[in-house]
Amino acid sequence: MNFPSWPALLVVDVEGNGANPPDLVEVAALPVRDGQPDTSTAGAWLIKPPRPVTPFAARVHGLTNQVLDGKPGWEEVQDQVHACLGTAWITAHNAHVDYRVLSAHLPQWKPAGVIDTLRLAKATYPDLPKYSLDALIEHVSPDLSQAPASGRHRAPFDAYATAQLLTAMATKYANWEQLVAAAVPPGLPGAPEAEQEPTLW
Repeated sequence: MNFPSWPALLVVDVEGNGANPPDLVEVAALPVRDGQPDTSTAGAWLIKPPRPVTPFAARVHGLTNQVLDGKPGWEEVQDQVHACLGTAWITAHNAHVDYRVLSAHLPQWKPAGVIDTLRLAKATYPDLPKYSLDALIEHVSPDLSQAPASGRHRAPFDAYATAQLLTAMATKYANWEQLVAAAVPPGLPGAPEAEQEPTLW
């Protein structure tokens, strides 16, 4: 895999308040350059949601209403997030979720494409019993020594872990086009066009 040939790509992760549909409480966007996560230019935002964080969500990510009290609301950071994302490709684990939530909060945002590391893992490691982020971290054993100190289930850490999993799996593919074919879910931006059957007219 020729990593320098990749287009601009950000690994994203979002955390919500547990409502349906969710309000964002944390967003992380981590560029991948030459096959390495670039933490020096990463973006991360804590956000006070308009509705309280549910007890279940707070137990998962630790972002309680007290932690988020005094943080900016979404309207205060949305332009920063949009500028950071730009029109780059994004990667996320179970990317439908992150893409759907971000798109709902940023209606004008149009990424070049969406790579799903869950879909990629199923193509790369077809015999695993589970494909959760934890299961893949255990299977791949990526280097997380430089991961953000926030820890698992926080957006900066999960984005870093996903970036390391992405580049580890990408080495199994000859080029970017093969990676895209395996990793972009149908119907999401960047999905390869289905070949048309030839017709007589």
